[in-house]
Amino acid sequence: MSAATDDTTFDAIVIGSGISGGWAAKELCEKGLKTLVLERGRNVAHIKDYPTANLAPWELPHRGVMPRELAEANPIMSKIAGEDNAHFFIKDNEHPYVQERPFDWLRGYQVGGRSLVWGRGCQRWSKYEFSAPERQGYGINWPIGYDDIALWYSHVERFIGVTGTRDGLEAMPDGEFQPPFEMTCVEKHLSDSIRTHYGNRYVVHGRFAHLTQPLEIHAQQGRGSCMARNLCMRGCPYGGYFSSNSSTLPWAEKTGNLTLRSHAVVHSILYDEAKGRATGVRVIDANTHAVTEYRARIIFANASALNTTLILLNSVSSRFPHGLGNDNGLLGKYVAFQNYRASGGGKFDGFEDRYHYGRRPSECIIPNFRNLGEQDMDFVGGYTTFTGASRTRGEVTSARIGGTYKDAQAQPGPWEIYMYLQGETIPKEANHVRLHETQKDQWGIPLLVTSVGYDDNDERMIRDWRTQAEAMLEVAGCRDIKTVDNSWSPGRDIHEMGGCRMGSDPKTSLLNRWNQLHACPNVFVTDGACMTSTGNQTPSLLYMALTARAANHAVEELGRQNL
Repeated sequence: MSAATDDTTFDAIVIGSGISGGWAAKELCEKGLKTLVLERGRNVAHIKDYPTANLAPWELPHRGVMPRELAEANPIMSKIAGEDNAHFFIKDNEHPYVQERPFDWLRGYQVGGRSLVWGRGCQRWSKYEFSAPERQGYGINWPIGYDDIALWYSHVERFIGVTGTRDGLEAMPDGEFQPPFEMTCVEKHLSDSIRTHYGNRYVVHGRFAHLTQPLEIHAQQGRGSCMARNLCMRGCPYGGYFSSNSSTLPWAEKTGNLTLRSHAVVHSILYDEAKGRATGVRVIDANTHAVTEYRARIIFANASALNTTLILLNSVSSRFPHGLGNDNGLLGKYVAFQNYRASGGGKFDGFEDRYHYGRRPSECIIPNFRNLGEQDMDFVGGYTTFTGASRTRGEVTSARIGGTYKDAQAQPGPWEIYMYLQGETIPKEANHVRLHETQKDQWGIPLLVTSVGYDDNDERMIRDWRTQAEAMLEVAGCRDIKTVDNSWSPGRDIHEMGGCRMGSDPKTSLLNRWNQLHACPNVFVTDGACMTSTGNQTPSLLYMALTARAANHAVEELGRQNL
């Protein structure tokens, strides 16, 4: 591939340095492309810039709790961040947006993006998620199926390291696994009870991006074993969990083909009407507001679903007056998320002579058992249930201080089992984002308007999940069972998807089967914006696999002189 001719010309540009952007950088640099990665936030160096990673609770001013003043000034950010990791999330007033309907847009603007603070869940989609929207009548078909992505799932899993067991379940296919963390005795009891009672429901080890037995490929990345501290969202000094900062970006840098620019706010993608292709991006320096235009043969948009959509909407030209590639007017529409609105749990009597050890950073999973293969409920889509069991602190005493209280707290209390919902939501044209007509940010870029909400399908799913969770907890022998609808706004799941969806028909989609814009094929979108539907599994692993697949195709097309 051609070398960069100056400091503004590259073979490839990647917008965003998070989970998918890091993978784009790794794959493109490995294949010899001089690649520029643009990150709108500050630089974060692995280990060096994890200031709270090794602090004990008493070394934090408020023992990890968000100070009231900071929480009141940041009502959105404080819903997920704590005192120990607030520096990895943006402050609300520094990056405003307009909520037409309540939507919690939680963002991390720094090198590594939200890969520093993600939940690390890595379930594969089953074959059914790719075809269910069309079969069950709630969306369009994906232009690819499980067989198209299976090898890329394996490619990603081997590199990042994913714990799990080979369970042979149709709803959650097996992958390339590291040994999982051990279940507690009550989790094993829960698993046995549910499998015996239902026959087709399973409590299994969750699949999480942690290294329990690092392989040579992980040693080459400079990563070590997870220490089971469960302090992941502070940044891991051991590289025990996968992040762009500990893995893909350093890997790309070792090739000598990576250039990384932080504080680089992407204004728009440039389009040359004579050439019929994108030629680069316009960037505003976050601090000085100086404008620079970078050029490249291919562009990967990985700024996260809503920011990628914002950039595309703001990339206007005579050819694309409503946003790059937006011939059908669907850019910004069919935005979706995942439904986390229900949770529950109960106390469990027994195993009082047993305890659990360490702070395991993973959970158990009950894979989807609703509408699998065919619709069998009064709602469409399915749901994953996350669950786990641990012992509480000692029983509460009337004394609140002194020796009696301390003695009570030193003894473990009863076991408790929890469950919570991760449900599929339906992409709808009415759920959309758009640019505000007059309001702009400090760089002169229009603010994003979010208009996204729940529907009756979500309400029916929540009711069914609560009923089933209560029943499964009863089967396990729990008492004092409670489930709740927590009334979270969309967005708090941090799994926003859609806005620039994949599909076979340019009339109903923006991207083809290789994640290329139908109308501008040298622009690839492989973050959450590309999602045709949400599935019920955590989506990050699919983003990474789609990115690796698209990067491989991009390099092949460059070699054929097609881009």
